Amino acid sequence: MANLTPNSSFSLTLRLEIPNRVGMLANVTKAIATSGGNFGQIDLIEQTRAISIREITVDAASSDHAETIVQAVKAVPDIKVLNVYDRTFNLHRGGKISITSRIPLRSVSDLAMAYTPGVGRICTAIAQNPEEVYNLTIKRNTVAIVTDGSAVLGLGNLGPAAALPVMEGKAMLFKEFAGIDAFPICLDTQETDKIIEAVKNIAPVFGGVNLEDIAAPRCFEIEAKLRQELDIPVFHDDQHGTAIVTLAALFNALKLVQKSMGDIRIVINGAGAAGVAVARLLRKAGAEKIWMCDSKGILSTSRTDLTEEKQEFAVKAQGTLAGALQGADVFIGLSAPGVLTPEMVRSMTKDPIVFAMANPIPEIQPELIKDDVAVMATGRSDYPNQINNVLAFPGVFRGALDCRAATITTTMYLEAASAIASLIKPSDLDKQYIVPSVFDERVVTAVAGAVQRAARQEGIARG
Repeated sequence: MANLTPNSSFSLTLRLEIPNRVGMLANVTKAIATSGGNFGQIDLIEQTRAISIREITVDAASSDHAETIVQAVKAVPDIKVLNVYDRTFNLHRGGKISITSRIPLRSVSDLAMAYTPGVGRICTAIAQNPEEVYNLTIKRNTVAIVTDGSAVLGLGNLGPAAALPVMEGKAMLFKEFAGIDAFPICLDTQETDKIIEAVKNIAPVFGGVNLEDIAAPRCFEIEAKLRQELDIPVFHDDQHGTAIVTLAALFNALKLVQKSMGDIRIVINGAGAAGVAVARLLRKAGAEKIWMCDSKGILSTSRTDLTEEKQEFAVKAQGTLAGALQGADVFIGLSAPGVLTPEMVRSMTKDPIVFAMANPIPEIQPELIKDDVAVMATGRSDYPNQINNVLAFPGVFRGALDCRAATITTTMYLEAASAIASLIKPSDLDKQYIVPSVFDERVVTAVAGAVQRAARQEGIARG
């Protein structure tokens, strides 16, 4: 099992009854520290001459690790564990989003204007001029987050209900980072044609569609057909959000090692939706030597089991991931935990760049190769250089909605990646700082501006 850093996704609050004697709290903190927990807040809830009631927040590295910490505290003599709260589960109880009215209803006249009979005038205006739907309804600022639950995070085919917490979280990010109202649509079908039909049928409500957690290769066909048949932006974030942020990080990493995109050899491990999209965008950005690997090794022209998307990147070389990495400049992992070894990294060329983005456990733990790489990035928030899609999709949709773009293009992806990379000043660029923080308020504005400029240059902006 990977020895990961404790983080807030496995965060507990322990409510304890502690005898009011010298050293008792120290015994508790020692037990937690010895078990490898990271301390958060310690609150005094109640105190008498005999006892103290305290709540201690602790971050763990996994569910098993959290249980180890709890058992260690229970083993401390004279300590009573009154309750244990999983802070992540508590945060999700009742859902994470809600709908609120934008205007108050305080009088009969308010009601008459917002609903019947006044609303009828608005309906008639839209019927007479369909473009008015963008001015008189939520459509201009609303995105549908659509999934079938077939590829939820790195967890697999969990179905639509189990996908809902992720879609709620996505809606939160849209609102918090870009002021966009987004709503989760979890479809109880995994048939390509039915998904396409369902999205087409709900499209009148939305200004854009964000496809999410739909397995390859169906996701490619679904996105392509929806883009053909809808006149609003359709964006599969697992593909293009990942590709945009990966390219932004690579732009800056290459500046650090003073290499050019056209000269390097890139190995991508993982040939699903994200891997294919990353490879396609890197090609558009000037990468000429890309070797992709799946679970069976290099995508070789000698293989007969490649999908149409994988065939795009087939090369003459054959062999395993280990063989592919010998002499390579860049590793981009969009695959599975632990598939990369220190020996593989050491076989790469001078100043190797490693993006190990499998979540929640990366292809290799950064600590194992800290002295062997020029630049290291992951998808995790507890290591430097988090390659996180939230750097891309809020700004992409903000820009697309604001200029009423009919679609989202590769040029927009390239411009968005350049905008993200440009937020790191040359004087600040460092091996541990190649992408801005997801909380950097400049990101959405920069990405949205880049997307709008690209849309206008390509003649697809309508407003």
